[in-house]
Amino acid sequence: MAGAGGSALRELLAGRARKRKSSFGSTAELRAAALRLLDRHQKLSELLLEVEGSVKPAGEGGIEHQESSSESLIVSVLQEQASRLGVPAAVLAAKNAVTKIEQICQSSASPSQAPLLNLDQREKLSCLLRTAKDLLENNVFSRSHFCQEIWKMKDLPVLEAVWHLHTNGITGLAELLESVDGRAVEEWLCSSLCALCERAEGPPQDTENVGLILSDFAIMFLQNGFQPSELGRKLELKKVPHICHAVLQRMLTWVLDAVGKEKEEDVSTLQAMRFWLNVFDVSIYKSAVHPDSLQQFFRHTLTEILTYNPLLKVSDAIHKQREWSFTRTCSLLTTLYCKLFVAFSAKESICQLQRVLETHEVNWQHVLSCVSTLVVCQAEAEQLFKDLLSHLLIKAFENYDMENMITAFLIARQAALEGPAVFMPYSEWFKASFGNASSHHGSSKKALVFLFEFLSELVPFEVAPYLKVHIMYPPFVPTKHRSVLLEYITLAKTRLADLKVAIEDMGLYEDLSSTHESMQPQGQALRDVEKALQIFENTRKIPTSVIEASIFRRPYYTSWFLPALLRPRVLPKSPDARMAFIDSLKRADKIPSNLYSTYIQACRARKEKMLQEESKVESSHSKEPAEHLKAELAALRVLIVDQAKHEDVPAQIAVISDRLSSALGHNSDENEAAALNSRIQVNVCDPSLEPCHQSVVDLLLTSFCQNLIAASYFNPPDRQGPCLSLFVKMMCGHRSLIPALLGRLCQLIYHQGPSLNDAHILGLAALMIHLCESRSLIPEIEADFGISQPVAEKVLSISEFWSCLLVCRTEESLSFCTRFCTAAVSYLLCKFSSFSCDDLCALVPPSLVKKLQHVVPRLSLEARGITSKEGKADLGWSSLMSPSLNYRRASLCLWKQARFQELVKGKAFQLSFREWLLLELEVHPEKDVLSASERQDFHYWAIYQWYLPAPSASGGCDGDLEKACGIIMDCILDFSQRLDLGGCGQLRSVSPDILCKLQEMVLELGCRRKPLSGCLDAKRHFLFEILQGRLKDRHHGSALGEQLWRQQELLLHRRILVGLPASTLIATCRKGKKTLLDCEDFFHYVNSELKNICSRGYALSYGITAHFFRGLLNASLDCEESAEGVNDVLTACQTKCPIVLFSAVLWWPQLEPVLCSQWKRLFGAPLPEELERLRECQSSAVGFLSSGQVFPLSGPPWISAAFLHCTVQQHSPRGRERNALRRLGTDTEQFLVSLLFFSLMDLISAKIAPKEGVDFQTSLEWALEILQCLEERGISWPLLFLSAEEGSRKYSVLHCAASERHSRLLPVAFYSLTPGFHHELLTRQHFFLYVALNLYIQLLQLFVEGKDLPQPEQADPLEVISTARQFLLGAIPRCPAKSFGNIGLVSECFLFYHSEMTVCSLCILHATLELHWCCLLITRSAVPFCNTGVVEDTCCSTSATASALLLPSCRLHLSQQH
Repeated sequence: MAGAGGSALRELLAGRARKRKSSFGSTAELRAAALRLLDRHQKLSELLLEVEGSVKPAGEGGIEHQESSSESLIVSVLQEQASRLGVPAAVLAAKNAVTKIEQICQSSASPSQAPLLNLDQREKLSCLLRTAKDLLENNVFSRSHFCQEIWKMKDLPVLEAVWHLHTNGITGLAELLESVDGRAVEEWLCSSLCALCERAEGPPQDTENVGLILSDFAIMFLQNGFQPSELGRKLELKKVPHICHAVLQRMLTWVLDAVGKEKEEDVSTLQAMRFWLNVFDVSIYKSAVHPDSLQQFFRHTLTEILTYNPLLKVSDAIHKQREWSFTRTCSLLTTLYCKLFVAFSAKESICQLQRVLETHEVNWQHVLSCVSTLVVCQAEAEQLFKDLLSHLLIKAFENYDMENMITAFLIARQAALEGPAVFMPYSEWFKASFGNASSHHGSSKKALVFLFEFLSELVPFEVAPYLKVHIMYPPFVPTKHRSVLLEYITLAKTRLADLKVAIEDMGLYEDLSSTHESMQPQGQALRDVEKALQIFENTRKIPTSVIEASIFRRPYYTSWFLPALLRPRVLPKSPDARMAFIDSLKRADKIPSNLYSTYIQACRARKEKMLQEESKVESSHSKEPAEHLKAELAALRVLIVDQAKHEDVPAQIAVISDRLSSALGHNSDENEAAALNSRIQVNVCDPSLEPCHQSVVDLLLTSFCQNLIAASYFNPPDRQGPCLSLFVKMMCGHRSLIPALLGRLCQLIYHQGPSLNDAHILGLAALMIHLCESRSLIPEIEADFGISQPVAEKVLSISEFWSCLLVCRTEESLSFCTRFCTAAVSYLLCKFSSFSCDDLCALVPPSLVKKLQHVVPRLSLEARGITSKEGKADLGWSSLMSPSLNYRRASLCLWKQARFQELVKGKAFQLSFREWLLLELEVHPEKDVLSASERQDFHYWAIYQWYLPAPSASGGCDGDLEKACGIIMDCILDFSQRLDLGGCGQLRSVSPDILCKLQEMVLELGCRRKPLSGCLDAKRHFLFEILQGRLKDRHHGSALGEQLWRQQELLLHRRILVGLPASTLIATCRKGKKTLLDCEDFFHYVNSELKNICSRGYALSYGITAHFFRGLLNASLDCEESAEGVNDVLTACQTKCPIVLFSAVLWWPQLEPVLCSQWKRLFGAPLPEELERLRECQSSAVGFLSSGQVFPLSGPPWISAAFLHCTVQQHSPRGRERNALRRLGTDTEQFLVSLLFFSLMDLISAKIAPKEGVDFQTSLEWALEILQCLEERGISWPLLFLSAEEGSRKYSVLHCAASERHSRLLPVAFYSLTPGFHHELLTRQHFFLYVALNLYIQLLQLFVEGKDLPQPEQADPLEVISTARQFLLGAIPRCPAKSFGNIGLVSECFLFYHSEMTVCSLCILHATLELHWCCLLITRSAVPFCNTGVVEDTCCSTSATASALLLPSCRLHLSQQH
């Protein structure tokens, strides 16, 4: 009709004018004639569609004139008819527009009312809307009448048509809704919106329209239904807010009604509901809705969900809440919660939850599922819920309110159901809340009774795990109210009996927060044994829980735990962890003798039986199950190669599984339960298999490889079906087979890999993929790689285990790794071609893809620099089976594939610079496939062209050379720390090529870096920042482990520093126009770390000492006055880092020629003044000892003393020292005390490091000579043994230079000098007794902590302590009264030690009391012990009594500890 009407109109307006002259005298007459014609032949509603036909095609003249003529024509027609009908033209236009819309909406071929228009309807409606828009512009269209008329239609409009009216500006949705009765429009909107959501899965165009319509309606609902009160509402809109509220509410109810019956709903309906949930996406509102409106809407929705249909009782919640965990809750509800929580912080969400709980009747299922969703999805929710629970308990006990109590318990249990990763277990919460006297119920008896009344009321509804918690960890109850607790326990046990659960059978490590039913006692006991063994392996002590069970839970311990532990087995030749654990329990009398004897006899019987079975391996009876298995495997191959028979494969695999069980021997239920939960032990260095198991595994592996090869001849992997996957899952289902399978794979891949042929490699590579696919069926693996392996103590998944088997160290292993990884990744990409990168991550070990990224560019120049844009090559699976296969070419072909390049861009598969370095450090340079020059080229490409410029997001260094150096140093140190093994038992060093690259980069950094202005503001030296950063926040379990790790780490630091250019130790900075040398970072590093690994105590090793001085002379080239720069640094050393100078003194005979020749080569000038002074001191010391020259004491006395001491040790014959000391001049106090200090350091070194060449007896004699000289001159020296804070600060330089261990061992050195302590010393040195007692306490502290003392082969610690004690007991009576003035300080020192100790404080207490008592008896003074202020007699009596009481127990304790 539109086309015919358009033709008539064109003929009227144009065609007839060209045929003859117009008979009309004017345009007005023409217009009137036209109107008469239209009135006679044209419908007005159809005329509204003619606007498009009235415009001339492009290229013809007069377009604007024709358009205006068309518009004015329609307006004229409307006005003409309106005047005839006596209505306004705007009203008439609105009525006709509605009539046409009704016609358009009814023209659908669908009998039902669809929410969307078809293509023809959209075109007609679009034409109509353009006309209506033109009429609006000419004020010939009434919006209000249009809105009223549209609701008078026989059938209400299609939802999409209403949306088009809104988006095209004809009338807004709000205005349209305001003009109709609310209830009718609510029904229409809800039904239309539901139908709209059901159309979301239609054609793409419809899906796009559905999303747009839904978002626009949602925005309108929020703009009008949740307008913030402060913004005010539009006065003309009175119905719209209510309608918007009502529609949203009804749609929410539509969703919530389906939550409880998700499984009963139709799939399409559930999809429609999920689509409606897009209304709760915050992103669709953006700036269209005020943030307050959005918050109000989401808060209202959350409240409605929590209070929806509150029919469940609290008793139902207690019983059913395990079914309402996050994973079990309806996905509609959890999705809705997650979308709502986007609009709130975790705190706001929990506050709203709390507000609803306090003011409404709630639906407990929705509340508790909300708790689960919050605690799982919001990381900070755990602490917020703990605060909420505390608040609820406080309110409950304040008002004795049961509602708050039950709310707290339900929330705590629900959060605990989600596991300890997100919330503390219920048992821990219950203990923390009620397990001590300060808990909420401990304030009064009324509170206590309230708690137990509440718990008692819960009992009829409780499930067993929570009752177990309440019994095993009961609330704290004062002794006088014990009956209340016993009454509750009786009630709880009765309930457990009703549930047929015995508390006596509860496991030691039972998971009381588990959502599963309680395990049977046999299975739980097996799990307890495994857990106890793990704890024993880590601590080498019997777990406390086992000891407690042997005493307090005797029935379970003897009936279940010991039988599970003492299951007969063939005992290994060398005792394993289980044997050691059993022996420890036997020694502690925790295993009855008769039970232990029975166990040993049963183990022997098991061994004899095994030997008999091995002797019968050749018999036909033992062969029979294996032969049956072999026959069924052959039958499987026939089915796999024929695609038409694939449906028979599952049945055949079931038959094979039965034959496999027969071949392996049937396991009892007990053994199966043990295998289910126990880890798999694999000795990688020496994997041994039982002969019967090895033959079975070989049959299975051979069958798998043959099946793969045979099937691949006919079909590629992606068309082979799930046959091989089912086969591998069947193998993994036999838990007893897995250890043998992994052991055999270890033999084949780790030990025999390079000798495998291509068919074996293809088969094993595909097997690896399928084993990773079945990873959930394989327990954790404890792999023993031998000592010093990085994963020696780590529990591995199957993916990590594969990674450890594939090593790249030699030419053969590199080639094998390339072949294996290429085959595995090719099979993966072909078998699972439709999988995304994220999905593939679960099917292949990421480390395997990373190894490929390391190896392929290493072996192929062509692979270096290839990106995905060049990846057009394709590696077919059939090409890998070719006899002429070249694996280098195959790996390169795989490398070029776009799919592979896409895979390696995934975060999980990216090979970072650090990972590349660790892989490269594994390679043995002497056995590498690359020559030295080829390896150098590869390293240059990888470091400078690939990783250095690459962004950090892809594992690179962002072009930062310092960052690259830091990563290299970290990797070298980590690699060296773990003492990587090149095969089991072969220790090797770090790759020199990587060290050379580090040296180059550090040197380049030094050349590029310009001196910084202002030394104080200069950036820290990156080298020492990296090294010290590694030493922070490291936790290695035991204190001994930490100490050993730190010592090893520092030795590696020293090794690396010596390997770097010497000048890198020194920084330069500008001060004004002057260049200065800055050694602050090096000094700080030496003082805080490096000095603690020097065996001499006061001097660094020669290597680092010479390296520093060489670097100092080289760096002085940057100074304007080189000699002055060197002098400034060495002068600063005297106060800031004296150990550097002492090191130079010790090594001066070797160091002097090196420095002199270097200085001469660099400058050709006399040595700097400070170096010259060192040379003169050395010469003076030699002359003083050899020819009797005067020893000048110029400069710091400790430097002169150091030279004399070192010269004595190196040159002086024994006997000359005393004469030399007597020839010293006056004013030598600090010199002699410094000399004593160095002799003490050597004395300690001889004790703890006898291999360093320092003789203990010689050092002792030299120290006694110095001590005698000090006494003869009346020089005070005891304060040397105190720290700078306790003693004299004039010795701070000496203490600063000493290592921490040597400083702690000063008490040992002090009491080694007792032969030189004469009676006169006690009377002349009034501080001597204080120092002696202080050092004695420190000696005891060292002993009980078990740290630093010399080993028994050097000196028996007990003998050292005994000698010190005897000396003090003999010396105290001879000391004058004034010597006791500082005994109180010693007591305070003791109290500090006593407060810090938890295990052996009785030893110190006894020793201190004994000595203190002795002091009091001698002096008869009222010196109070512990500052109690008691009188003399009381103090003496108390000390004597305490000493008498404690002495036997302390001796017993000492004998037990040592």
